[in-house]
Amino acid sequence: MTGPEGDTVEHEIWINARPETVWRYWTDPARICDWWGASAELDPRPGGTCLVRLSGDAVMRGEFVELIPYRRIVFTLGWEPADGAPPVPPGSSTVTITLAAGNGGTILTLRHTRLPSAARDMHRSGWSHYLRALASAAGWPGPQAQGGR
Repeated sequence: MTGPEGDTVEHEIWINARPETVWRYWTDPARICDWWGASAELDPRPGGTCLVRLSGDAVMRGEFVELIPYRRIVFTLGWEPADGAPPVPPGSSTVTITLAAGNGGTILTLRHTRLPSAARDMHRSGWSHYLRALASAAGWPGPQAQGGR
């Protein structure tokens, strides 16, 4: 999807865990490393640091913008320059995570906006991979899991 917010990636997935549990996998440095990164520095408050080091040289850097406990997390996202890093400067795109109780677990909706066109497909496949890893770490995916749009 392309529009005034730049290219957008959207995913929805069902996770077999309560929203409170899924929330912690986004806001606790140890738990975010269970599914997304090798290490993390998180200060989950508006203006707080959101930094995740993936394998190799990849470092995602942004800051938290909005947190509504167990319902919504908004943070900026970008990548520190490195070989093979996506062309998204730190803090230049926005990720909105919405958590809703449903089907005995959590329906997680991710909306990643302001992506450069050249980075959209890489982020679509990356989020698809990492959200499945999150579902596995926090619970496990069921038949309701859906891929990206």
